Amino acid sequence: MYSYKVTEHHLQFVKPAKTSRNIFKTRTICLIELTDISNGKKGIGEAAPLSLLSIDDIDNYVQVLESKVEEFCETGRIEDVDLEKYPSIKFGLETALLSLQADTKGRMYDTAFTRGESTIPVNGLVWMADADDMYEEALSKIAEGFKVIKFKVGALDFDEECKMLEKIRKDFSAFKITIRVDANGGFTAKESLEQLKELSRFEIHSIEQPIMAGQWDDMARLCRDSAMAIALDEELIGVNVHTSGAKLLDILKPQYLILKPNLIGGVSIADEWIRLANKQGAGWWATSALESNIGLNAIAQWVSKYDNAMHQGLGTGSLFSNNFDTSLKLKHGLMRYEV
Repeated sequence: MYSYKVTEHHLQFVKPAKTSRNIFKTRTICLIELTDISNGKKGIGEAAPLSLLSIDDIDNYVQVLESKVEEFCETGRIEDVDLEKYPSIKFGLETALLSLQADTKGRMYDTAFTRGESTIPVNGLVWMADADDMYEEALSKIAEGFKVIKFKVGALDFDEECKMLEKIRKDFSAFKITIRVDANGGFTAKESLEQLKELSRFEIHSIEQPIMAGQWDDMARLCRDSAMAIALDEELIGVNVHTSGAKLLDILKPQYLILKPNLIGGVSIADEWIRLANKQGAGWWATSALESNIGLNAIAQWVSKYDNAMHQGLGTGSLFSNNFDTSLKLKHGLMRYEV
């Protein structure tokens, strides 16, 4: 059996992080500390719904969290707690258990990465700003050694975004730098196909969630007819992978899935999406949902159990001025686990 403690922590962004949906200046997370009563060993996990995006972004979140964690502690089995409407709580409990079961060096999984023998390639993230600032930020990321640069798009004037991407491409060919873009649903279904055609001029690898989730007919058309690959992100949030996952992939037929365990129901649910993606022939990579280094560490270790050469979206730890210490070290676009 287990005892627990839940504490809130307020992460401070080094500078505001802007998407087509929101501007983040602070980030409130909840830490779940589990103690195995039989041996006193402790583990810590992170539960952190994302404002305006998580299905469990609710006013009485901490109260519900404590109730669900207490329920878990009574049985010791996550499966006995109804968490379908609370994906971030499930992620928090799963990561707390993984932490509790980790070895003395904090390794939750025994992989080449956690043994310090290999690295995980990571994309460099450029947040929304004005076009000139985004261009300068991209140059900075490239100078740091990132080979894949991801731009947040969809909120600025579309022509300005295109000019900025064109400027990047004039300096760096697709052989040198891979470009990904993430619209966070910022394009309209009516105009998106033409916009993606325009963006394809810049030899873009893929676009994440070009239109708002839930528009299956329009998204299926984009996945079929778009001049560039489509990656589903928000489309997976709130979907029961066991009852509707296969249907979603069969209808939409995306080229890629973006997996955010904190938003979709934990690493066990992400495992199931990967199984379905493999069956469908779709690729995937994992992305942070602005977790602290505690959640980020769990996601990175989980990713490392797969043989996936795709660049992961796990470079967000440096966004916060008051983050926790971590064994994850990011240099030249490569993440290493220091044992």
